[in-house]
Amino acid sequence: MTDHPAVQPPEAEPAEEEELYGLSEEDLRRVREALETNQVAQIEAIAERLHAADVADLLERLTSEERRIVVGIIRGTLDPETLTYLDETVREEVIEILGPRDVAQAITELDSDDAVELLEDLDEDEKQRILASLPPTERAILVEGLTFPEESAGRLMQREVATVPTSWTVGETIDYMRASGELPDDFYDLFVVDPKHKPVGSVPLSRVLRSRRPIRITDIMDSEIDVIPVETDREEVARLFRQYGLVSAPVVDEHGRLIGVITVDDVVDVIDEEAEEDLMAIARVGESDFHVPAHQTAFRRIRWLLVTLFNTILAASVISRFETTIEQLVALAVLMPIVAAMGGNAGMQVVTVAVRALATRDLTHANAYKVLGKEISVALMTSVVFAAVMGVIAWVWFGRWDLALVLSGAMIFNIIWAGFAGIAIPLTLQRMGVDPAVAAGPFLTTTTDVLGFFVFLGLATLFLL
Repeated sequence: MTDHPAVQPPEAEPAEEEELYGLSEEDLRRVREALETNQVAQIEAIAERLHAADVADLLERLTSEERRIVVGIIRGTLDPETLTYLDETVREEVIEILGPRDVAQAITELDSDDAVELLEDLDEDEKQRILASLPPTERAILVEGLTFPEESAGRLMQREVATVPTSWTVGETIDYMRASGELPDDFYDLFVVDPKHKPVGSVPLSRVLRSRRPIRITDIMDSEIDVIPVETDREEVARLFRQYGLVSAPVVDEHGRLIGVITVDDVVDVIDEEAEEDLMAIARVGESDFHVPAHQTAFRRIRWLLVTLFNTILAASVISRFETTIEQLVALAVLMPIVAAMGGNAGMQVVTVAVRALATRDLTHANAYKVLGKEISVALMTSVVFAAVMGVIAWVWFGRWDLALVLSGAMIFNIIWAGFAGIAIPLTLQRMGVDPAVAAGPFLTTTTDVLGFFVFLGLATLFLL
């Protein structure tokens, strides 16, 4: 009997890596196919099993026409939280599709902080139409929330707060939490208030559940709590949470009475938004560029490109002063962009670090000289390295050691200036009340270009001609 070799099964093709969470490409493809074949039930089924944040991603990735159809299909089952996850531009479009009545209904199911955030970005007429459709009590709460400064703790806080009086025991507190229908859906701490409704302490829920019923709530509370005045800037709120690892913190009015609470999920959004704003501002683009129409994006960018054009014209005017020098030594025209580019790039590294450090309070006027000294030292070391490299290249390229020395000297000056200016300009702008993230970049690149060209061509005029 002849033995036959065992037949080996074909190797299975490696499966595509499944996403752990979020909207999958398969979901998006199935929604688009369902739209083409008018399978309403299929779209409803996909949207129903997605998280509100993923439904928001789905709506953002559809075209305007596709989005209009999908919103019309799922409007009856749309989770109100979906609106809070949408990009501002797409949210306005979805709100317009839903109409004031449906949006008002969605707002009644949201926490007050999310409702205020949703309303604050709408135009005044649409905001008033939606507010008019709300019950009087909820309308009053939201109108009051909208009166607080835009970047303040008052806009960030949630009005639904879990509070207990100082006279209660753990048992009374637990019974109240089980019976009350006015508590927030999710909360982490109970705030203990005195008869004037001023917070005197806080108790984590875990501690309440571990304590015996007869124990007084004041015996287990933390009496040292971080209270946030209602008009505190939200960046300061984020710094407080980050500094002390807070999960929630009470917000008080001008009389010290408890009026709301800020939770860590809102602070995470603030930190993310502030970091994004700083990054976008450095590049002079808007955070919503991705979803707005092309002509609006073009207009926003043209404004800042005009600033860049002015800076370039200023640099060109400096170069024009040395026309005779450049005509006599064409190598200067080849090398001078290197001086300006190295200074500009080195400076932008410092500016990026400085702007972020100012936002997180790591850089202040108190430690400015120390930070400035470090950056100048770093600039000195890096400039020597690149001056040596480019000096050798210039000598080999053009065969002139004097040109190599002039290039090296100009590079050292410009990179050291970039290190100094990268710290000094953001600090100066902040003291003048100007956002460093927006204005520091143009000022820096202008100075590194102008000074770089001036020093390089000036040294060449003095020592090479």
